[in-house]
Amino acid sequence: MSLRSEILEQPEVLARLLEDQRETIWSVARAVRARGCSGVFLAARGSSDNAGLYAKYLWGAWNRLPVALAAPSLFTLYASPPTIKDMLVVGISQSGQSPDIVSVIREGRAQGALTLAITNDPGSPIADAAQFVVDTFAGPERAVAATKSYTAQLMVVAMLSVALEEKPDRVGPLGRVPDLVRDALSEDSVIESLVERYLSMSRCVVLGRGYNFATACEWALKLKELCHVAAEPYSSADFQHGPTAMVSPGFPILAVVPEGAIFGDVMSLLKTLVSDQGVELVLISNREEALSIASTPLRLPSELPEWLSPLVSVVPAQLFCYHLTRAKGFDTENPRRLSKVTKTW
Repeated sequence: MSLRSEILEQPEVLARLLEDQRETIWSVARAVRARGCSGVFLAARGSSDNAGLYAKYLWGAWNRLPVALAAPSLFTLYASPPTIKDMLVVGISQSGQSPDIVSVIREGRAQGALTLAITNDPGSPIADAAQFVVDTFAGPERAVAATKSYTAQLMVVAMLSVALEEKPDRVGPLGRVPDLVRDALSEDSVIESLVERYLSMSRCVVLGRGYNFATACEWALKLKELCHVAAEPYSSADFQHGPTAMVSPGFPILAVVPEGAIFGDVMSLLKTLVSDQGVELVLISNREEALSIASTPLRLPSELPEWLSPLVSVVPAQLFCYHLTRAKGFDTENPRRLSKVTKTW
């Protein structure tokens, strides 16, 4: 098993998750409704933190639940946790072993909150600490960089959103995600042929907004850990509040802009960056208008609901980073100074 095989395995992982964890997730939704949780308090690190960003937008937009992203050090180093007893307390962790994330779940349960662990190891400490456990069913993930475990976490977030709202018309699009991911994977050889242009790239900005701010953050993380590129993720709105001043002709801007509510706003910025500032634009989109202005267009399936787009849009980003890592001669399986399980306090 390799990073490449784990990327290619994602359609099967997501299909398995849809089938095997439906009842567990629907039982969590029933408990949340019965408890009347005032919001969600979510703890995670690394790629799982980016899955939490997706939850912040999705559960906020569709389920009207405010989502607060935890500062785990308040629970460990400062020993001064906030009051979270009326919230759904969620921990997302591939390994389920990081003590600071576990401490948030334990404190939530001690305060009487409803607690949920989303993990790839149902025998892990975070699973032991929580009342409800959703196994992401990603299977062994040997490569240090998270890929299939990340999209599995996104799927759990999306499934819980659908379960909380109980609108049948959202179930069908959810079930089509594995095929959409498979379509995105069909661009593999095209993406491989494009990455040599970026062999000398040492820094860049990665832009997204709304649901796909999570994708921008995850793409930037993969560029850092695999390709050793100093990649800074920004909301396209935040980018205009100062950071845009660092852009000069030829500066690499990577962006995720699928069709949806944010499209027009982000496109306006990107057009300006290309026409007025001469940036080098790498763009993930399913709109021809966007792809046509990119130096390097990365195509998404055309029929892609915006609320589910992060599960699919991250796939070209993963492939881009995988092929760029190989082209640079770096180790795709074991990035330097990193390990699969990171324990922080």
